[in-house]
Amino acid sequence: MAVRQAASGSKSGATGSDKMVLIPGGTFQMGADEFPDARPLHSVTVNGFWMDEHEVTNAEFARFVAATKYVTVAERPLNPNDYPGVPAEQLVPGSAVFTPPTQKVSLANPLQWWEYVKGASWQHPNGPKSSINGHENEPVIHVSYDDAAAYAKWAGKRLPTEAEWEFAAQGGKGNRTYYWGGELKPAGKWIANIYQGDFPAHNTTEDGFVGAAPVKSFPANPYGLYDMDGNVWEWCQDLYRPDYYMKSPENDPQGPADSYDPDEPGAVKRVQRGGSFLCSDQYCIRYKAGSRGKGEVSSGSNNLGFRCVRDK
Repeated sequence: MAVRQAASGSKSGATGSDKMVLIPGGTFQMGADEFPDARPLHSVTVNGFWMDEHEVTNAEFARFVAATKYVTVAERPLNPNDYPGVPAEQLVPGSAVFTPPTQKVSLANPLQWWEYVKGASWQHPNGPKSSINGHENEPVIHVSYDDAAAYAKWAGKRLPTEAEWEFAAQGGKGNRTYYWGGELKPAGKWIANIYQGDFPAHNTTEDGFVGAAPVKSFPANPYGLYDMDGNVWEWCQDLYRPDYYMKSPENDPQGPADSYDPDEPGAVKRVQRGGSFLCSDQYCIRYKAGSRGKGEVSSGSNNLGFRCVRDK
């Protein structure tokens, strides 16, 4: 069926369009047997909704900041009470930036390729000397869950539920290995921005991008949505629990009432979906259909963004 599209009409600019796509409601099989926290496959019904056709861009987020004077979590001063014993001069705002090692390393310790960069934020993706000038049509990054939710509220939208996100990503095609189909490279072409090469030290950039790509750089899915696989992870509204699918309701699930991650029991986490430009067949294969990500609500990184939805 043809999918109707419409601009939100609230805010438009030279880059980014705020265009939303009408996603029909329906029943689908949610989850993936390949991933322990995405089991079991289960039947879910969602109502129709509107979804941003692409991830929120730097240009769109800049309009929000200009209108509200909002300061993201990565830009806010750090509270010394949260970091007992850490010298005050080290409590500098920043965010996590992928920093590839110069040689092959064990994949057991992600700290070998992630670095907390002081001054890194959505406006300065790689640190104070970097800028988003010339990158206005790329996804906004270094946004926490609260940052994403604040933008969504300002725009008259909200973040998608995990079920809405997966239903939209399937594009009406049901469960497949990847959201686009059964082959990683249909007709020999990369159709999502993920990592090629020897992770994390050598990115061959066969898909044309070393980091986040401008939105709409790859083909849309059958619903007219771009980058539901790869590019940047996307926040969902659901709290994260690895066992939630065992008791998730069938109709319009909203996520569990509390968060629990056995890897970090004290952290409050929300679901992230879609994988990023750092996912590969060697590490983090969660660009595959049905897989789930997770993130502590106040943290961001240079491979994490979001898109919004609106009730039908």
